[in-house]
This record gives sequence, structure tokens and C-alpha cells, in this order.
Amino acid sequence: MGEGLRRGGLPGGPDTAGTQPGAEPRPVGTPKIVGIVWGLLVLNTLGSAGAKTIIPLPRSLIQMVTMGALVAAFALALAVNLRLRIRASAFVFLLTLLLVPSMISSVNLEAGFGALFRCARLTLFIGTLWLLSRWWDGSPTFVRHHIRIYFAVLGSVAVGLVVSPGAALPDLYGGRLVGALWPLTPPQIGQYAAVIIGLTVLLVLGRRTDRVSAAVVIVPSLVLLALTHTRTATLGLLIGLVLAIGSLILTSAAARRFFTWTVLCATVAAVGFSSALQAWFLRGQSQENFSNLTGRAKVWDALLAAPRSTSEQLFGMGLGDKSFGGLPIDNSWLAVYQEQGLTGVALVAAIIIVLAGVALLRPPSLQRACAIFLISYCAIASYTEAGLGDASPYLLHLAVAASLLAAPAPAPAPAPAAATPLPTPAVPRRHIPRWARRSEVT
Repeated sequence: MGEGLRRGGLPGGPDTAGTQPGAEPRPVGTPKIVGIVWGLLVLNTLGSAGAKTIIPLPRSLIQMVTMGALVAAFALALAVNLRLRIRASAFVFLLTLLLVPSMISSVNLEAGFGALFRCARLTLFIGTLWLLSRWWDGSPTFVRHHIRIYFAVLGSVAVGLVVSPGAALPDLYGGRLVGALWPLTPPQIGQYAAVIIGLTVLLVLGRRTDRVSAAVVIVPSLVLLALTHTRTATLGLLIGLVLAIGSLILTSAAARRFFTWTVLCATVAAVGFSSALQAWFLRGQSQENFSNLTGRAKVWDALLAAPRSTSEQLFGMGLGDKSFGGLPIDNSWLAVYQEQGLTGVALVAAIIIVLAGVALLRPPSLQRACAIFLISYCAIASYTEAGLGDASPYLLHLAVAASLLAAPAPAPAPAPAAATPLPTPAVPRRHIPRWARRSEVT
């Protein structure tokens, strides 16, 4: 990626940040190890189940790598924040409360011993976020970490596509793009691509990166998103960008121009390529299969109709693999209801409402626009994807939004000036009469 995106400078150069009108000074004091910790958290949330890779990777090995990444992330975060300095965060506080129904339901072992393991994982995950909250100061620092790391993940997908197109576009997934080097599913790849595309577009509009650097990220990511045929990610990207750019229209001429051209190009594309867009959107499915969301509706109906005790309704059945009857739930709200009950649903809803409310109360800015994009994307994707109630990329997206909405850290008070000693008044010389001098000499 270009110099602007890597260093976080403005188009005028990295040293001009904070000197141009409307620019904010680059954040200082954030250790480089924080970016490494964020990358390890991303690695932990990549998952261990997916497509068949070129080199078969045992699931136990993948789980060992992902869990080792989480332990390493917590250890590094603790090492860089030994004094346990944290910032108040309603987002992480609500996540911590989510541990309560998770543990209450998991100790019953209805979901097996794996539920306790997942509780320990969620505890480490939240603990790492608490340790990193020290550097949540409203700057786009974590946005850049997010883009760089997920762009690297997409780079591995692109390498797998070049090395083995057959493994990257298998018939098992209907010819949709999957991870051939690391087991990633089409929805995962589509999610990562959509998120970094949206954030990079907003950085360009906010003049936090140059267009060449942005094109290096956006163009290949768009290609990978198209190859995944992921409707949820595409809709989340479009709606999220509309809401985010809409929050900048009144204060940014660049946002107004981009919005106008986007609407014009979208109208032309919808008229000229309507049949191709419809074919891409349907993915060769029948109207019946499309109407029940590729079979998801049947799983949802069965989950809601299953008998539950009062305790199971309130606290769920314990953290599991987000499935019901051996089939994926693919809905964050129903997955939380299944595993953490109505208590968990209320806490997750509170997380979205609090973040959205804080974003709406902030004055227009690039940080606010990025937060609105991430919150709206997660809210849209929650309808057909699970993950809001457990350690997942969606919680990392919301953590980035929380870091953007955090109030800037107060500037350190200047050190008191050293006390200046009072000047010693000069002792006036006493006049000695001449006759007295003579007597002293004699």
C-alpha cells in the first residue's frame, strides 16, 4: 500500500499532518506492538472451519494456531500495559456483562465442555480489548490497523486463487471464491472485503490517504467481493456507505461530489446491466430458495419452535458452534438467543443502540462516519450472519467503532516550572567618613 495509507499522512506528506486547515495531528504514544496485538485478534477470529485448502490443514492445528494467537495477544497487551491503565468504555462494559449469561448457561454443560472453553476464549478476548482501550482516543489508528490486517488476509486469498483456481472456486460452493490457503468461506471473504473497501473510501474522502494507496486496496478487494457472490456483504457495504457519507454531506464537498457520482453511476449500471446484476444476485437459485434465504428460514422456524425451560429462555443453552440441529443458524440474534437467552439478546441490542446513539450525538467528522459505517454494516449483517454474541470479526468491527467514538485523551498537564530563587538584594556600601578611615589606619 502507498505511503499515505501506511503512515497515516495527508496527501501533502506525512510531516504536514496537523498543519493543514481542518487536519488533526497524528496520534502519538501508540506503541507498534498494539498493531501486532490487533493482528493476533484478527487471526483468532478467522475460524477453523471452511473450504478445503490446497495443503490439508488439520482442524486441531488450526484451532491451536487461533487460540495461541489469542493467548499471545492477551500476553502482549498485558506486557505493553503493565499498569493496567484502561479507559471507560460502555461497549466493553456491556461485553463484560455478556459473560454472565454465557457462564450461567455454559456451566450446565448442555452444549458440552466446549462451552466452557468458549467462555474462557471470550473472557480472554474481552480482557484484551480492555487492555487496548487505553489507546482508544478517537483517532483513526485502529482503522488503519483494521485495513492493513484484513488486506493481508485478502492477499492470502488472492494468492490461493492464482496458485490453484480450482481449489479457490470449488463446485461445492457453487463456484464462489473461498480461501485455498486458509479455510475461509465466501461470506467471510466478502465481509472482510466490504469492510476495508468502505473504510478506505471514507479515508479518501477525509483526506487521510492518497488515491493511489486507496486504489491499491479498493480495486482488488472489489474483485474478490464480486467473486464471492456475497449478497449480505454487498448490501452492507452499499447501505453502510450511504449512511456514512450522508453524515458528511453537510460538511464535506468531497463527500457531496462522491455521493452524486455514485448515484449517477449506480443508476446507469442498474439500467444497462440489470440482467447481469440480477443473475449475480440470485446466484442461480430458484425464487423459492431465494425467498427462504437459502434454507435459513427453516432453521430459524425450528429454533423458535423448540421447547425451552425458563432458565434456557433467560440464559440460553451455553456457547456453541452457532448451529441448531446440525445446521448453521446464520442469524446473530437467534444465535445469541440460542446460546445466551433473552438476557444476551438484550445486552447485544444495548451494544448496538449505545454505539449508534453516541455516533448520532457526535458532530460530523471522519471518525463519526467510519463508526456509522461499521455499526450499520454489523447491524445489517446480523440478519444473515452470526457472531455478535461471541469472539468474532463483528465484535472487532464494533471495537474499532468504539475507539473512533471515544473522547480524545486529555492532554497531560504541563510540568510545574522549577521554583526560581528570589534575588538577593545587594547590600548597600556604608559610607565611612575620611577621619574614621585615618583612625583605622593608625
